[in-house]
Amino acid sequence: MLTGSKVGLRARHDDDIPILRTELYDDVVNTSRAESRPWRPITPGSKDPRLVVDDTREGLVQFSIIELEGSTLVGAATLWGIDTHNRFAHIGLGMRPSARGRGYGTDVVAVLCHYGFVVRGLQRLQIETLADNDAMLRAAERNGFVREGVTRSSAWVMGGFMDEVILGLLADEWQPTDTQPMDTSAVADDDRTSIANHS
Repeated sequence: MLTGSKVGLRARHDDDIPILRTELYDDVVNTSRAESRPWRPITPGSKDPRLVVDDTREGLVQFSIIELEGSTLVGAATLWGIDTHNRFAHIGLGMRPSARGRGYGTDVVAVLCHYGFVVRGLQRLQIETLADNDAMLRAAERNGFVREGVTRSSAWVMGGFMDEVILGLLADEWQPTDTQPMDTSAVADDDRTSIANHS
């Protein structure tokens, strides 16, 4: 597991799936704002790739986000569109309604940057988000992402077109935080070991 100051990113567990399905993907408005394709219901038990991880699938790494204090599932995060030739990827995340507004998004982006730049050796990370998604814009900019442009009326969301903001961060621009994410699987018997978007 990779940890930040407030959250950890770990593998997706089977018991995460019903929670993420109900609180993120069954929410028509949330999913319509987060994805570039139309909302559709997900059949319980289906192998929907947004929820069920296929470890053989290249170009996509999916995490469940947990709160470090209490190990509560708070959302889902992805590094997607991974291009190993150009060393480039996109960041995506979704927070459960009860976890929003707590600063977790900024921490998740920091941990994903660590994973992308340090673990994967990428050169560039990119975020695309709706122009009115102030929480994601803040989380990105607090981690050093730069607004690179706006694609006007590029997202069809609940009956109307919206602008999207493109933000980018290069490896040599990235400034790791004081609470450097780490892989807790390498830590023996301390407190950490007890801790169980457009895409």
